[in-house]
Amino acid sequence: MDGLKKNLRMTSVLGAIGCTIALSGVISTTSASAADKPLIAVSIADQKSLFYIAEGDGIRDEAAKAGFDVKIVSANNDSSLQVSQVKDLLVQKPVALILTSQDSAAGVAGVKAANEAGVPVILIDEKPESGDGKFVTYIATDSVKAARDLTTWMFTQMGGKGEIAVLHGVLGSTAETQRTQGVQEALKKFPDIKLVAEQTANWDEGEAFKATQNILTAHPDLKAIFGESDAMALGAGKAAKGAGKTGMMFVGIDGFPTMWPAIKSGLVSATAAQLPYPMGQLAVQDVVKIVGGMGKDIPQLQYQDTTLVNKETADKYTPATFMGPKAATY
Repeated sequence: MDGLKKNLRMTSVLGAIGCTIALSGVISTTSASAADKPLIAVSIADQKSLFYIAEGDGIRDEAAKAGFDVKIVSANNDSSLQVSQVKDLLVQKPVALILTSQDSAAGVAGVKAANEAGVPVILIDEKPESGDGKFVTYIATDSVKAARDLTTWMFTQMGGKGEIAVLHGVLGSTAETQRTQGVQEALKKFPDIKLVAEQTANWDEGEAFKATQNILTAHPDLKAIFGESDAMALGAGKAAKGAGKTGMMFVGIDGFPTMWPAIKSGLVSATAAQLPYPMGQLAVQDVVKIVGGMGKDIPQLQYQDTTLVNKETADKYTPATFMGPKAATY
């Protein structure tokens, strides 16, 4: 096994790395012209979300350092397509599958297919329900804590009273379920904060904009909106600005580069910044451990904390801390 690791290090300096983009959902491959590298298969829910883009960048960059080929495919938010893509990836006999599933159904099917093929699975951001297949580790934001901490901060800024609304992500997804739990836990400690409206906006800024317009019409005294993603917080802030609403608070979870100018201008109040690029790197580091026979040393759950970015801290951090070196281009 030591010899294998030595070979992996040697192959990391061989060959040229190429990138291809195809309508089939294959968004990235790396290859060496004269080296047969071990393959890491990667299935990501989509490449619209900046979280997933940064995750993919982290995987690619770390795989190149470690001497692995990597093939990344995007399901374009299609659960059935993702299951099909995972099965196609497994035919190529990868040393591991890194999976960020579109939803629980795709997660269950993907994990079980990998189990049947004898391919170890590393999950990022989303995971199937307990007992549905075996995976080596789950790398994700502690979304319950992130939402609880973020909304607790917001409620405190509100003086502990007032009406709020919540914009939900894709219902039933791991992040949506956990972030909803987090805000509910925070609400229990603030009896004078009233949750008066909830709508699903599917992580999307445009949907959040329309939902917020409806919410503001029905609840003109609303003081704040918790968007379960940055995109939804931005959509809410823009809708309120368009309606001439001032003095409201809008917060989200992600840490996308677009939040820095929005926070500084006052369009939104804060974000809980996640670590998608480092999560992608960590997944590949875990693959290296698996290949090296140290898979049993990997914790099954690897939760990552978020960082509060608001007007007071926006100059302290940069998006690259969370999203990787390409953050400025997103």
